Amino acid sequence: MAQQEDVFKKIVSHCKEYGFVFPSSDIYDGLGAVYDYGQNGVELKNNIKQYWWQSMVLLHENIVGIDAAIFMHPTTWKASGHVDAFNDPLIDNRDSKKRYRADVLIEDQMAKYDEKIDKEVEKARKRFKENFNEAQYRATSPKVLELAEKRDALHKRFQEVMNAEGGIDLEGMKQIILDEEIVCPISGTRNWTDVRQFNLMFSTEMGAAAEGASKIYLRPETAQGIFVNYLNVQKTGRMKLPFGIAQIGKAFRNEIVARQFIFRMREFEQMEMQFFIQPGTELDWFAKWKETRMKWHQNLGFGAENYRFHDHDKLAHYANAATDIEFHMPFGFKEVEGIHSRTNFDLSQHAKYSGKKIEYFDPERNESYTPYVIETSIGVDRMFLSIMCHSYEEQQLPDGQTRTVLHLPAALAPVKLAVFPLTKKDGMPEKAQEIINSLRFHFNCKYEEKDQIGKRYRRMDAIGCPYCVTVDQQTLEDNTVTLRDRDTMEQRRVAISDLRSIIEDKVSITSLLKNLI
Repeated sequence: MAQQEDVFKKIVSHCKEYGFVFPSSDIYDGLGAVYDYGQNGVELKNNIKQYWWQSMVLLHENIVGIDAAIFMHPTTWKASGHVDAFNDPLIDNRDSKKRYRADVLIEDQMAKYDEKIDKEVEKARKRFKENFNEAQYRATSPKVLELAEKRDALHKRFQEVMNAEGGIDLEGMKQIILDEEIVCPISGTRNWTDVRQFNLMFSTEMGAAAEGASKIYLRPETAQGIFVNYLNVQKTGRMKLPFGIAQIGKAFRNEIVARQFIFRMREFEQMEMQFFIQPGTELDWFAKWKETRMKWHQNLGFGAENYRFHDHDKLAHYANAATDIEFHMPFGFKEVEGIHSRTNFDLSQHAKYSGKKIEYFDPERNESYTPYVIETSIGVDRMFLSIMCHSYEEQQLPDGQTRTVLHLPAALAPVKLAVFPLTKKDGMPEKAQEIINSLRFHFNCKYEEKDQIGKRYRRMDAIGCPYCVTVDQQTLEDNTVTLRDRDTMEQRRVAISDLRSIIEDKVSITSLLKNLI
């Protein structure tokens, strides 16, 4: 685990050093849990968003997009339940003065039991070697069974306090923290306050004069912008069920437990699609979207073993099915996308609070009803982090040297092709620029002439550039260049006229989309 934490620290450092992610307001020592995307980060992020958007809107004739405003009428959040129920259970450590989400502290404790079990299994694996039977060991080892019993008992208590009648049992939550002897990660003490509820929405005022200003909120999710525009889209687009509305946009949550770099932030970006369907068909559509979304993730080539579904033990009161797609980060399996069957809760609530009739007339059934909804919601920043974590490698080379390389999917890489003149003379820079000028309309290219060719390769490896081209003396004679592959480091001679056909399909979003059909 410690080794994984070290790798994660290196990834965070790499993101800053190579222009992917910077602490926000860095010259003023930053702002907690707020980050800026640098020149390479914004390209990777835009490519992720393009991959998602085109997989939704381009590949589905019945899904369209919108871009709703961040500011919404305050009654929106009353109707959605965020004003009354969008709360986190928080607890303070009196010694460190730090505030934590109580449920996260307990979930981390459960994860520690699993880590201890895994350590026992690994020790036994080393001891018994090829004779080791993991399933049998897990079923019979007294130590493993004891840890599993403690974890299961904790999980049961946790579910009881989270699902208590009348809301979360805050006193019961604190008692679990005390009984488990959970300590503050900063102070190492157990000097805890009571657990309290804290609303996560940022509020501000709209209006020029203070006395006439009204309180509004920065949206904590993008979904409500879709729901309040349901009628607008359905009527103007003459949409028939089933159909979906997709949106990419910023959301804001006053997260107290802001940690793990860009995994949990106060300002973040979501890619959400709400799929409107006939009531009674929701569980079939839920299963279909689970399969579709998992295929989208695994299409990036990171290995099926790094993904898993995590079905919710506790469902929101309006949902009848919910699951998360989790990815194996350096700090464990963590949620990157949620898929929820939201029934007709949202549209019904907005109809109730607005006084407007929000229904769909079904010509086949000759009746009007409020559609049900399947939601797919993915965090752009979490997706970005999962890609960076899986792509990062410190590679030992045969000559004893090491290189840091990002094995980014070529279609998502910030820079697709780097062009190097071998020297800064004899017309090589001009030839290199000529190549870039001919290809820059097709994919993102970068010109580099500083340092030895080996150092330039290393810099491009570090930002995940899949292809490098070197212009040399032979280029001036026969119009061929050396094309280098990032992952294999193989070099081959190709004609300049063939570069586009060799590279373009491999680095286009289309190359990913073709696998989804």
